[in-house]
Amino acid sequence: MTEPATFAGVADSLRTATNLLTAISDTPRLDAELLMAHALEVERQDVLLDPARYDVPEHYVHLIARRMAHEPIAYIVGYRDFWTIRIEVGPGVLIPRPDSETLVEACLDLARERGAGWPSRVLDLGTGPGTLLLAVLSEFPAATGLGVDISEQALAYARDNAVDLGLAGRITFQSGNWTDGIDGRFDLILCNPPYIGADEQLMPDVADHEPAGALFAGADGLDDYRRIIPELPRLLAPGGVAVLEIGATQHISVRQLVETAGFAVTCRQDLGGRDRALLLTRA
Repeated sequence: MTEPATFAGVADSLRTATNLLTAISDTPRLDAELLMAHALEVERQDVLLDPARYDVPEHYVHLIARRMAHEPIAYIVGYRDFWTIRIEVGPGVLIPRPDSETLVEACLDLARERGAGWPSRVLDLGTGPGTLLLAVLSEFPAATGLGVDISEQALAYARDNAVDLGLAGRITFQSGNWTDGIDGRFDLILCNPPYIGADEQLMPDVADHEPAGALFAGADGLDDYRRIIPELPRLLAPGGVAVLEIGATQHISVRQLVETAGFAVTCRQDLGGRDRALLLTRA
């Protein structure tokens, strides 16, 4: 890579960085802006509103070099904005995706159908850094939640995020392998399990940096669904709903598992029109 040593003002630096990042990113301008804001220790909108106000930090060039090596933006800046909240993340933790906001939108629609007081208890299986659970609890101030993950590293981020968002008093996080050791009934169960097949090819940003255990689930990507879905009937309260994220091509395969377990199911699509979430209720 040719180092952008000729970076001058912020505006020129952003143009140069954008040109460099075009080779490796689908969002080069956004990446350049987020890294500039991180380097300046301000918000992105501050940079955009008045770029002439700032001098380019010397270490901006090194941030661009890290991104050119396919390191995810979220790991470089230490967070990812999701829904209306900011989730702290780092190496070893799955980065929140905008597509997963489909599950939060589905929960809001369900709450409108069920009325005030729903949900009361929320379970998030494979909570990672707390992404889905924290987003949902931010919308339902009377609800409490349990987040479960097998990764202690992910749980450390989840606990920190809960504190930062003022939600720690309503959430318990515990280490566990999916539903093992969980008792009680929940009005709402969330789950974004690994669902990528072992032989599927991923972009270097994902394959070389994010944890494989949070991505891959056997040859067909369905291993964790097979483990989780049969356990859901004993954990769902009467009138409860489980909301599962799926890969864009997995609707039929996961639906068959769900219906075999005795659930009725509907599908929600993400903003790109791809199948993204299955909503499970007792048939």
